[in-house]
Amino acid sequence: MNTALLLIDIQNDYFPNGRMPLERSTEACQKAQEALQAFRAKQKPIIHVQHISTRPDATYFLPCTKGIEFHPSVQPNKNEAIIKKHYPNSFKDTGLLNHLIKNKIDHLVICGMMTHLCIDATVRAAYDLGFSCTVIHDACASKNLEFNNIPIPAQSVHHAFLAALQPTYANVLSMRELLQTTSNAHAAAIA
Repeated sequence: MNTALLLIDIQNDYFPNGRMPLERSTEACQKAQEALQAFRAKQKPIIHVQHISTRPDATYFLPCTKGIEFHPSVQPNKNEAIIKKHYPNSFKDTGLLNHLIKNKIDHLVICGMMTHLCIDATVRAAYDLGFSCTVIHDACASKNLEFNNIPIPAQSVHHAFLAALQPTYANVLSMRELLQTTSNAHAAAIA
């Protein structure tokens, strides 16, 4: 199994003082940084996904702002791929699929933001395209939502979407589980 780390939208607007701060974004970023360090140490493929909004009514990830920049703790190295996207699904109208095929990658370890939108959309698309996925749940973050005037706390949103992905669309693990479960084929891919 050829595995790549896919870091989705870990950008400044999702952090305190950004235009769309998420709950627990700083903690999730710390776990994503651990994943990034582990993949770099093993010289495994790493792909950074950057969302740049093109919608006229967009309020965050606006072009030419600091908000679209990658968070300082997960800055790409020059040998790491960067995929720019304009939709929640990281495959839609991007070169991601071609990059994965070209590099013979068949398994994605995914983390980033937002769990209920870009993580969910990308994992489901990856599954439909034939990739196996592992989502690092504590390296993802979400926000409070509302449905029919009923508030839904961010942690409930986060857990509900992860529960819906497992086990069909992805294996959902903590960063510690990913690193410690060496008998697991997905973890062994970075061991």
